[in-house]
Amino acid sequence: MQSAERRVVVTGLGVLAPNAHGAAAFAGALREGKSGIRHHAHLAEAKFACQVGGIPEGVEALQKRYLTEEELFAMNPNMVYAAIAAIDAWTDAGLPRVAADAEPDWDTGAFIGTGIGGIDTIAEKLGPKVDQGKVGRLGSTMVEQIMSSGNSARVGGLLGLGNQVSTNSSACNTGTEAVIDAFLRIREGRALRMLAGGSEGHSKYIWAGFDAMKVLNRAKNDAPAEASRPLSASAAGFIPGSGAGVLMLESLECALSRKVRIYAEVLGGFVNSGGHRMGGSMTAPNATGVRRCIQGAVAMAGVRSEEIGAINGHLTATFADPHEVESWSKALGLPPDRMPLIHSTKSLIGHALGAAGGIECVASVLELHHGFVHGSANCEDLHPALAAYADRIPHRTVEVKDLRVIAKASFGFGDVNGCVVFRKYAD
Repeated sequence: MQSAERRVVVTGLGVLAPNAHGAAAFAGALREGKSGIRHHAHLAEAKFACQVGGIPEGVEALQKRYLTEEELFAMNPNMVYAAIAAIDAWTDAGLPRVAADAEPDWDTGAFIGTGIGGIDTIAEKLGPKVDQGKVGRLGSTMVEQIMSSGNSARVGGLLGLGNQVSTNSSACNTGTEAVIDAFLRIREGRALRMLAGGSEGHSKYIWAGFDAMKVLNRAKNDAPAEASRPLSASAAGFIPGSGAGVLMLESLECALSRKVRIYAEVLGGFVNSGGHRMGGSMTAPNATGVRRCIQGAVAMAGVRSEEIGAINGHLTATFADPHEVESWSKALGLPPDRMPLIHSTKSLIGHALGAAGGIECVASVLELHHGFVHGSANCEDLHPALAAYADRIPHRTVEVKDLRVIAKASFGFGDVNGCVVFRKYAD
């Protein structure tokens, strides 16, 4: 592999979201404004204040098409979600599976992150058995189920990956950060291809802490599709989600030699932290850090602010939404009426935590590839601080055939930020 910087493109997409499985179905769900947020009886039984959430449907049957019973025995939902999305991205990129007795694919790796990972296995199996003095009954696969690197390691084994295989964890920024890290690895000539994204299980033990913090919307248990309300005046907290989103990133030279479809080009990305200073904290972003992150990504991408046609924001339906939009405006140096279209995929699927960036990067690439921007649901009562941006916030899908550049950002707990810029591929 050469050390010269390479152009990096997206050649495969895999997604398991609360409203769809697979790139084509997910693109259709986004166009239709289909919500994947539903009421869940087990949350009500556990006396959660917020009893709605985004959980992929039909996984119990679906997983048997991807994984053997032996493999499933050592996997929790987080790992299953990651495996399904990664295998789909691999297949979508037109790559053959590496035989079990073959040499690894030394040129391909994976960065597949997770925010909280196997906490359901810890809560349901590890903790109770240890407390009951039944350590001998834990089984031989307990460690691989609870270690954070379990999802990427499992994918590495399923696909025979011989390049770097690692799990990152940066709260809500996890999936976006993984895409940026993979982009840089290929750009620097350290790999030809990288699977990149994030996954998160749907365990009540993951969501309980957020419910206790009172940062989830508890006012729409009887109307789940209306519960996730980014950019809205009546936003009352985010809605938890789960699933996985994985992209196959590849050097342009490699993609062209394989003559495969190219969804988009990755132009640049930037990751930083607000340092818990200037208003930043474990739960709130430093606005200056957010702006610097956006500007860093745009600078690396080498595009002018006016070239960006759409923004897929972090936008969780909390107090931070208006501040985020203002940060985009200041970072890009554009007044409200000249801003790109800005929208939130979380309005349809909830906040998938460690999987959010991966799923939303898949959404952004699909929008770019097909020439549309999906609407942000449930913000007809736009937050008054966003009145000047009203014309730039679509409520329903807008066809944008000349969409050329889209920016995707994630701003996570811990005051960590990531922004990536995609462009429609042109030779």
